[in-house]
Amino acid sequence: MARRIRVLLLTALALIVGSVMASTPASAVIGGSKSTYGPWAVRMLVDGKPACTGTAVARQWILTASHCFYEQAQPVPDRRISFRVGNLDMRRGKTVHPIPRKRVGSAHADMMLIKVDPMNVRTARLSKVGVKRGQAVRQYGWGATCTTDESACQSPVLKQSDLKVVRADDPLCAGHTAPGGPDFCMKKVRGIPAGGDSGGPVMTVGPRGTETLIGVFNGSDREKSAEAGEVSQQLSWIRSVIRR
Repeated sequence: MARRIRVLLLTALALIVGSVMASTPASAVIGGSKSTYGPWAVRMLVDGKPACTGTAVARQWILTASHCFYEQAQPVPDRRISFRVGNLDMRRGKTVHPIPRKRVGSAHADMMLIKVDPMNVRTARLSKVGVKRGQAVRQYGWGATCTTDESACQSPVLKQSDLKVVRADDPLCAGHTAPGGPDFCMKKVRGIPAGGDSGGPVMTVGPRGTETLIGVFNGSDREKSAEAGEVSQQLSWIRSVIRR
């Protein structure tokens, strides 16, 4: 049985803390659709190369996955990091940079808040309630569209996958989510996130402008299931940091 691929990656880099890359079949987000909306979505670059995805949650704060900031178990210096904001085509986005020594990781989930130059973008609404079994959700990212060489097939335009929340102890996510833990489990409906989508927003599905951020994507098997950190569980921490 193929081991679950933890979607870390500063995709082209052999980064990866506490995870294993494996090759799995997929329908080759992989098999998702092109997004037409996502003003809060942010593309993270390391040394100018696509790395992860994130979400603008305040004028100067981006929420993404903690593992995106490590390479060979060592922190990636702020000077190597940049973000593209304000456009669904990351090549046309405005570049903003981290403010040195202003990143804060959660003690309980794979989440990182990083302070950047002011962004003139619509920020995401944060969910105050937990996810529910059977809930339809949508994940956004500029990640891989293939499973062969994920660093070579990063999407220049924002893509999305449609997923459905399943119980935390569903066999699909065995060993990766558990009742009461910081992550929730999702099964594929259309498309599946992959390398480069790490840290990207998992949103409720609704009319434009009504979506809320319910999760921070952090892993998938490239076939049927994915996991994300639950925003409502980290809401107090997020609010306390972005007030700084």
